Amino acid sequence: MMSVLGSLLAIGGGVAPPALADTMRERQWYLDKMQAEQMWKVSTGTGITVAVVDTGAKPSQPELAGKLLPGKTFGGHGSDDGSEDTAGHGTAMASLIAGNGAGGQGVKGLAPGAKILPVRVWGETFNEQAESVASTAKGIRYAADSEARIISISMSVGEHTLLDYQRTEMQNAIDYAIKRGKLIFAGSGNKGDEVNLPEYPAAAPGVAAVGALDKSFSRTKFSGYGPHIAFGAPGDEIPIPCDKGDTGYCRSNGTSQATALASASAALVWSMHPDWNGNQVLRVLMDTAGRPTTGKLPSDYVGWGSIRPRIAVLEGKGDPGPADVNPLVAAKAAAESKSPAPSDKSAAPSHAPALAGTKGKASDGKGGGSLIPWAIGGVVAAVGVGVGLNVWLRRKAAARAQAADPVTPTFHTNIPYGAPPPPDAPPFHAPHAPQPPHSGPTPGGGH
Repeated sequence: MMSVLGSLLAIGGGVAPPALADTMRERQWYLDKMQAEQMWKVSTGTGITVAVVDTGAKPSQPELAGKLLPGKTFGGHGSDDGSEDTAGHGTAMASLIAGNGAGGQGVKGLAPGAKILPVRVWGETFNEQAESVASTAKGIRYAADSEARIISISMSVGEHTLLDYQRTEMQNAIDYAIKRGKLIFAGSGNKGDEVNLPEYPAAAPGVAAVGALDKSFSRTKFSGYGPHIAFGAPGDEIPIPCDKGDTGYCRSNGTSQATALASASAALVWSMHPDWNGNQVLRVLMDTAGRPTTGKLPSDYVGWGSIRPRIAVLEGKGDPGPADVNPLVAAKAAAESKSPAPSDKSAAPSHAPALAGTKGKASDGKGGGSLIPWAIGGVVAAVGVGVGLNVWLRRKAAARAQAADPVTPTFHTNIPYGAPPPPDAPPFHAPHAPQPPHSGPTPGGGH
């Protein structure tokens, strides 16, 4: 399933109570826990461009003033430079990465000195959305040939829906980008509490798959998991610009947001070491991550741990190692060399995923994201009718394996603040699920 990881849209109408009318900076809880203010004295991500492969990014968004470079559109219609974003998802992710804070009234990016290269790969019509796999591969190649050093992908397609040629097309684009020294982050998906099937490109070898952590730096229950997970990053109750308004803000959950913050973390480190390449920045982030308190390493839930750029930025720790070795691929190969050889029938394909993470406390909210309109500084957030952008591609019989069979997209309607939920919907602050073995927060996770 091709989906934007973390819904962006809601229907508004209710006025948030006064208790919610605090500052945006206070709502960005993760900035304090990650010691952003201290890091900004040393690095803001200056000199680093992040390619946001998503739905585009609007230059009219206050946080993105002066932040956007001319990009490219591969999905949808309109401008050719990626500057149109009718969904709002790419704009929100760009703001989390490099937002200027809009004078204290908007979202401050974790790497406010970085630039954004918008690469629009998601279209509006059914046919455009059905082509998103090919568009994403094209977008990755475009980003690989650009000045961007980091490629941030907060979108996914279910591995089980990919045809062989689509998987090959995606992997070839990823391999091309890595060979050109790029660092790719992708969201693990928001179905961890449901079907939890691997999502591409997160499950592709060489990509740093990112899961979502809550305020205690434990894995959220919706965060996708598996042996391909590389990191956990904040992805719970994250403020973002709402879908269509340039001044409204919403509360959101999702691995989309975690991916954006992981990408921003890499920008902070890379800005201090511009002579490094993507493999070296990735290795330092792996080396300095907040490790799970129990269980194997990497784990199937938070990978190498919670991403902690402050350890590299403020303490100068982390070994960059060789530039020509992707540490995720190397770790996979090392693990496989220690495992018993599988039988011919069970042998994994050459591009099967193989990394991991630690399952922690379940987060509030369902996978797929939940948005509540906020009143910021006394102004009611503007929100509009929204949908989760999903396209299912079904694998046909082997005789017809060269064609995908798209079906009608699934839409998810979010609940306006103050409105009663439908009978089958859980409350936004749902009870935490029982803890699995080897769960718990990562030590100092992100602090």
